[in-house]
Amino acid sequence: MKKSNKLKVYLIAGEPSGDLLGSRLMRAIRRKTDDNVDFYGLGSDTMEAEGLKSLFDISDLAIMGLVEVIPSIPKVLKHIKNTIDDIINVKPDVVITIDSWSFCARVHKKLRKLKTGIPQIHYVAPQVWAWKKKRARTMYKYIDALMTLLPQEPKYFTPYNLETVFVGHPVIESEALTAKGDDFRNKFSVASNQKVITLLPGSRKTEVSKLLPVFLEAAETLYQQNHNLYFVIPTVKTVSSQVKNIVAQNKIPIKVVETQQERYQAFQASEVAIAASGTVALELAICNIPHVVAYKVSPLTAWIVSKVMKIQFVNLTNIMLGRLIVPELLQEQCNAKIIASKTNELMNKQDLYEREINGFSKVKSTLSKGSQTPSENAADFILEFLSRRKN
Repeated sequence: MKKSNKLKVYLIAGEPSGDLLGSRLMRAIRRKTDDNVDFYGLGSDTMEAEGLKSLFDISDLAIMGLVEVIPSIPKVLKHIKNTIDDIINVKPDVVITIDSWSFCARVHKKLRKLKTGIPQIHYVAPQVWAWKKKRARTMYKYIDALMTLLPQEPKYFTPYNLETVFVGHPVIESEALTAKGDDFRNKFSVASNQKVITLLPGSRKTEVSKLLPVFLEAAETLYQQNHNLYFVIPTVKTVSSQVKNIVAQNKIPIKVVETQQERYQAFQASEVAIAASGTVALELAICNIPHVVAYKVSPLTAWIVSKVMKIQFVNLTNIMLGRLIVPELLQEQCNAKIIASKTNELMNKQDLYEREINGFSKVKSTLSKGSQTPSENAADFILEFLSRRKN
């Protein structure tokens, strides 16, 4: 590939979790092409650190819940139009969307209608095994290929004429695995007898508003029982100011950290964690950090979800192992008293602790594929797919 003919890749990541996947994918594609690539599109901190100039602030897209999204519809529709216009202007060799299927699907559909001929790939399959199974039947109309994170996912899509490949789950290449907890303790002068508890209330504004006050109340309960606790909240650009404003009203010492390095160092320094449901909980599992998952949405959203969900659990560790390993404190159970009680069980290394640690090792072996990282597998597939399309 000649330097005068650089590959043009348009990436769309609608949330911080997708942004992290995007940054790793950018690095892998850059290595695989000897840096003969230019990136365009949407992302946040980590993709911008890799050189992407995001079209707009993706925090507008990070909305939780079926009901909660309604007020943001006009702004989201405007962003879809602007994204399509930018793609037409850039004329990339490929459009790769990452997670956030609700937003990305609309982009793909509009792009298809325009018959641009640009290859369209999606990274991270919608959880059709959990709900909306019919979605698997129609995705081939809007995208050319799908890359999945879980080994059981391709079978839901390949029967419906969609080329689908399992590339591995990116949590197994997380920088958290090589981070040093002592670096965190030294940097923030955390005493050796202090137990670190990490609070992870999500990366969406609606998540933070619902979960962080509850997590902080649980932290207060734990702190009253033991003053040798040190609380840390790793956060991201999309919600950092919101997190700081809520924490400022709190009565116990809490450290808010904003860089990815500090986030992972905090993980490794942690005795336990209290986390929103999602990728972060899987990352904790990979790092062998005992944790409690707690989550809640509006009552109406919860009712709707209860009618369409096809699975017994919401946490991926529990789903993959087919049994309850990590406590799932949802809706009414997402309260300070129960969260504090389960956290104490983990800190006291009771049966719950042993159950989690034993389960985590099985999760890690399920999520890898071959000797390469998932990002390298994904990059290989993209480049091979584009090569096939040209021939």
